[in-house]
Amino acid sequence: MRLVKAIYNATATFPATETYGLTGQIRRAAISVPSNIAEGHGRESEGDFRRFLAIARGSLAELQTQLILCGELGYLDGAAVGELFRNTEELARMIRGMQKSLASQ
Repeated sequence: MRLVKAIYNATATFPATETYGLTGQIRRAAISVPSNIAEGHGRESEGDFRRFLAIARGSLAELQTQLILCGELGYLDGAAVGELFRNTEELARMIRGMQKSLASQ
């Protein structure tokens, strides 16, 4: 949830022409991560949870690609991209940990 808030704050300064483009896309990818984790957990099936964790990791990869693009387009400075990217990597490690824990059960 903190990552989503950070993404919303970072994209608030994007050009208005990107409202329905990159701004919307990056926000949807960010929102997708906790949403898929919650949905998978709420299904109360280990198999569903694993599948939704994989989807969340895919959304994180999409978000990372979009962050790089934001930096290359000059919408975010290198420090902001780096900080957000580190947050996505940390979250990816946490999700991988959950996946490994479920696989070992």
